[in-house]
Amino acid sequence: MKKAIVIGATGMVGTQLILLLIENEDYSEIVSLVRRKSGVSNPKLTEYIINFNEPETWKSYVTGDVLFSSLGTTMAQVKTKKAQYDVDFNYQFTVAKIAAKNGVSNYVLVSSAGANPTSKYFYLKMKGELEFAVQSLPFKKVIILKPGQLTGNRIQNRI
Repeated sequence: MKKAIVIGATGMVGTQLILLLIENEDYSEIVSLVRRKSGVSNPKLTEYIINFNEPETWKSYVTGDVLFSSLGTTMAQVKTKKAQYDVDFNYQFTVAKIAAKNGVSNYVLVSSAGANPTSKYFYLKMKGELEFAVQSLPFKKVIILKPGQLTGNRIQNRI
């Protein structure tokens, strides 16, 4: 039985991921690190509301077999490139570094189609930088998913 750690569990992708992990018999435990309650409840799921800027308060929760990272935000939500970079790069990379240090062997990143660290577009450059950075960490396996535009039911409507 495996233990999963999930960041980004309150978004559209992360919520679906949590529901799939709950149904998956290979996973006996799921730890979710969130900024706000997800509204999902299950005996397999332990949800911690954390401040990603304070890793000393939550780094002990980042233990298990696989880290799933679907954390992200939009410029419309956070208003500045710096704030978006904090969420989409810094928070994810900090969790990934802690996971690697804590012995988590596998990492799954939900990135973006077109991600490239040399892109002239901020979002695609940031996603590409994250992909490159996490591949330098000592995980046994790194899987990077690069979906195109995501559609589905969202808590907040996006154009």
